[in-house]
Amino acid sequence: MVFLVVVSIIWAFSFGLIGRFLQGVDAAVVSTARLGLALLVFLPFLRIGKLPWRTGLTLVAIGGLQFGVMYLLYIRSFQYLQPHEAALFTITTPIIVTLFADALDRRLRWQALAAAVLAVLGTIPVARGAKDLSLTLAGILLVQLSNAAFGIGQVLYKQLRARVDLRDRDVFGLMYAGGFAVALSLVVTRDVSLALTSQQLWTLLYLGVLASGLGFFLWNVGATRVTAGTLAVMNNAKVPLGVAASLAFFGGQTNLVALSVSLAALGAAVWLARR
Repeated sequence: MVFLVVVSIIWAFSFGLIGRFLQGVDAAVVSTARLGLALLVFLPFLRIGKLPWRTGLTLVAIGGLQFGVMYLLYIRSFQYLQPHEAALFTITTPIIVTLFADALDRRLRWQALAAAVLAVLGTIPVARGAKDLSLTLAGILLVQLSNAAFGIGQVLYKQLRARVDLRDRDVFGLMYAGGFAVALSLVVTRDVSLALTSQQLWTLLYLGVLASGLGFFLWNVGATRVTAGTLAVMNNAKVPLGVAASLAFFGGQTNLVALSVSLAALGAAVWLARR
């Protein structure tokens, strides 16, 4: 439980740091740096000597989706949303996971579908209070696509783990390698600025080494030591923490009533999806 709480706090500050110090930095540059640093953290643990090549390529592909595509879309959303709004709309990931798992199983749980509809409705109070509705809606769409990439990646990895006997830390480097390759491909094929201030470099170091590298590893370890119910609750602990950290430490401004209504609706949607 301690690991999950520590990681949730680390992740909570990520939203504000990105919004405050990385505005204007290309999303591909941020994603590449973040995933490259996370890859370096996991390289010492990589053990793939006896891993079938098809399994290795599958892990690289899943990582490209779950981390590479997810980070590119998520970081891009900060051009349209305030940090606390980006934090708020990540709460729908469990719903996306449930719906995608249902699709693979060729079944439909009506609670999950109702939860998805409620989650969409939950974005309305914040969206209505936006200064530029079109930009806010674009940001919400980017976050939801990011959630989908992260959620679908989780389901695919879970299915792979059910078929193949793996130890997470032995292969997690391959996941980050896939994500790093996706982000890097955008950097080398586009004309992007690599000029960064010392403040931005320190921010990327925090995000890459702590939030991504160490954070995901500790999260996996912590997940094995708690019940499924506790893990489900902790999966969304970063949302209120992220909103609070963004508003308290990074100068965000919002309509607290609209924010509270949205948070309540999204929380109810997650509760319904879990049922």
